[in-house]
Amino acid sequence: MTPETVLAVGRQAMEITILLAAPLLLVSLVVGLVVAMFQAATQINEMTLTFIPKLIGIALVIMVAGPWLLSNLTGFATQLIRSIPQLIG
Repeated sequence: MTPETVLAVGRQAMEITILLAAPLLLVSLVVGLVVAMFQAATQINEMTLTFIPKLIGIALVIMVAGPWLLSNLTGFATQLIRSIPQLIG
């Protein structure tokens, strides 16, 4: 296995990680910003107020995009397992 193949597999792993994490992180960011603006407007300074809306938002994203996320992850794992003979030899 050459250093180029190690870097290629590592790059693909990082790309799939970013692809899988991005929807969850973006929803969490947007919900957090909306709740923070609400808190600033109403002057409610409760730290736990953002937890439930973020939890609901992430649960909705997982329900909507879950099959797509899972198919991407299993596709990458399948491709990686199938390429083991070429990586070794």
